[in-house]
Amino acid sequence: MRTDTSPGTLPAREHLPAGDAGTPVLDVVIPVYNEEKDLQPCVLRLHEHLKRTFPYAFRITIADNASIDTTPQVAARLESDIPEVTSFRLEQKGRGRALRTVWSASDAPILAYMDVDLSTDLNALLPLVAPLISGHSDLAIGSRLARSSRVVRGAKREFISRTYNLILRGSLQARFSDAQCGFKAIRRDVAQALLPLVEDTGWFFDTEMLVLAERAGLRIHEVPVDWVDDPNSTVHIVKTATEDLKGVWRVGKALASGSLPLDRVTRPFGDDPRDRDIQDVPKGLARQLVGFCVVGGLSTLFYLVLYSLFRQFGGSQVANALALLVSAVANTAANRRLTFGVRGRGGAVRHQAQGLVVFAIGLALTSGSLAALNAASSNPAHSTELAVLVAANLAATVLRFLLFRAWVFPDRGDSAEESTVVALNTPSSPTYSTATQYPHNPQNPQYPGSYAPLPQRQQPQAHQGSYDTTTQFRAGEAADGTWRDATMQLQPVRPHDTDPRDPR
Repeated sequence: MRTDTSPGTLPAREHLPAGDAGTPVLDVVIPVYNEEKDLQPCVLRLHEHLKRTFPYAFRITIADNASIDTTPQVAARLESDIPEVTSFRLEQKGRGRALRTVWSASDAPILAYMDVDLSTDLNALLPLVAPLISGHSDLAIGSRLARSSRVVRGAKREFISRTYNLILRGSLQARFSDAQCGFKAIRRDVAQALLPLVEDTGWFFDTEMLVLAERAGLRIHEVPVDWVDDPNSTVHIVKTATEDLKGVWRVGKALASGSLPLDRVTRPFGDDPRDRDIQDVPKGLARQLVGFCVVGGLSTLFYLVLYSLFRQFGGSQVANALALLVSAVANTAANRRLTFGVRGRGGAVRHQAQGLVVFAIGLALTSGSLAALNAASSNPAHSTELAVLVAANLAATVLRFLLFRAWVFPDRGDSAEESTVVALNTPSSPTYSTATQYPHNPQNPQYPGSYAPLPQRQQPQAHQGSYDTTTQFRAGEAADGTWRDATMQLQPVRPHDTDPRDPR
């Protein structure tokens, strides 16, 4: 069952304090494939902009995914000439594969990426990552569809972009405005928990990442951008659109079946540190109330339709009992999955049995209301019967929610056991340890897992040719107010995402 204190829950967001350390704050990844002409101007322009405007240490990572021109040589030359630039070579194509591999190995607390054509104005980069540094948001995206954005592109691409986002809103209930803008950032602790759930390795990668993050309740910050279309773009529109539609279908099916463990990337109630001291606050109550009301409204409509149908073949009592029984089974299943976040088949039979007890209470209330109506009037109108049933169902709804929350689907977060996920460590699939090993914070001893101080740009780290594959973040806060030190060792979703011939 999904609870706010499950072992996989992310810790509350905290501001990353400034200070001196040996790790860059920001790692900007530029995924490239056969970009020998545009790569050097892009990196030089981005590097000059960051040196001039970004107040912290940074790194620019060139992620070359199987280029067959001179792109690797250009990347190597930039790496040797500029200390803040490093390159990473993959032998398989796929923008998503490149981002997953580099982000999984990066030690920077803020991870970003942008397209090599630099269609997006770089003045939006600092506003993009600032909410992640401050702890306000989990992910940030540039939006070309915001009202204050200024975009120059052809009618064809404009139509495709808006149509795609309408598809996402209609099929996956996405609320972010622009899924395909190549200008995004994510906190590293979020990436470590979220990336193993993302399957796509191509252009749908970031869309899938955003949809899963939004469904898990993570905060996505949108930045209006100025964007100029690259007329020489090598993206195959028809092929990309086809793959994106396949990805929408796959993700929608997974979300509908509940097969994705999104509870691993949820945030606890109250990211403000003051909220963590509040005692006896029911976690997730507001979300459960909203979900219960939505399910209840749909169930009521379903019940009334069934009652009207069954009423044509029998008396009011029989029609009421049958309609309430069928709708109760559907209501219990919907609340089990959508309101209280219980996934899998475990305990489903018991939950339905307990739901039938709740159904019996509702049946007693509605049947009693009908009996009282029939006693008052020998031949009541059908509309009067429906009105009485609606009133009786509203009265039973409050009791139903309380019974569901306290008895059928109780919050067992207090007894949740800590879990450790261990991945095999093979030469071709490096293990990324996420043990809680942050330095103790003497100013806030209650939360020993706070981020290490951020490095200043005035003391850039000397260039290194390898990544530190050990990354760290805290597990969720336990129900008793203490912090659990859970260790999870993660590896890339597919071992072949990294090149075994690459010494890094």
